This record gives sequence, structure tokens and C-alpha cells, in this order.
Amino acid sequence: MSDESVKKRSLFTLLSDLPRLLIELVKEELDHLKTEMVGKLKHAGIGIGLFAGAAFFAFFLFCVLIAAAILGLAVILPGWAAALIVAGILLVIVVILVLIGLAQVKKGVPPAPTETIKSVKQDVNAIKGIGKRANP
Repeated sequence: MSDESVKKRSLFTLLSDLPRLLIELVKEELDHLKTEMVGKLKHAGIGIGLFAGAAFFAFFLFCVLIAAAILGLAVILPGWAAALIVAGILLVIVVILVLIGLAQVKKGVPPAPTETIKSVKQDVNAIKGIGKRANP
């Protein structure tokens, strides 16, 4: 539109255009959001795939290092004893990781956000005038 036609529009015309303009703005913003999120998810998917590939090769690297440890110990001990020693060390590591994992799972159970629920209840009571709002 030219500057002259914009100046001649009345207030009522501008107000009547406002809902249409707002709807167009929201639609454009949603399209922009969709485009941006698709692009970001595409890059995240590629990154996750690369991490999975790296984890695959890291697993085999770990296996080779375990074999190297067994072969290194086999120089001074019989092969079966070296394998048992390395297996025992791995078992101790597994047990420690399982115990730490169990402790973390117990901290996360129940999965409901109990602290947030408690805080919201305090806020509602404070709004009702029943209690005081606790300072976090």
C-alpha cells in the first residue's frame, strides 16, 4: 500500500483489520517455528546417529583393551588366571555401577514432581489467605 492510502484509512478500518493481521502473524510464527524445529531435529538426529556409531566403535575398543589386559597379565600368569583376574575386576566395576544406579533410581521414585506440587499447594493457600508463602 502507498503512504497516501494508509493515511486515509479510518480507525475503524484499522481495528477491523487487526484480528486478520493477528491471525496471519500467528500462522507465520507457527510456520517459522515448524521450519526451525524440523531443521534442528534433523541436525539432532544426525548427531545422535554419529554418537551411536562412536559408541559402537568404543565398545569394540573396550573389548580390545580388555583382551590386551588379559594378554599382558598372561605374560606373568597362566592365561586362564589372567582372564579370571580381569573378569573379577570387571565384576567389581559392574557391582559398583549397579549399586550407584539403584541409589539414583530410589532418589527418583516416585516420578511425580512432589516438591513442585507442594510448592503449588502453598501458593494456592497463600492466595486464599490460609497460609504464608514460603520463600524458596
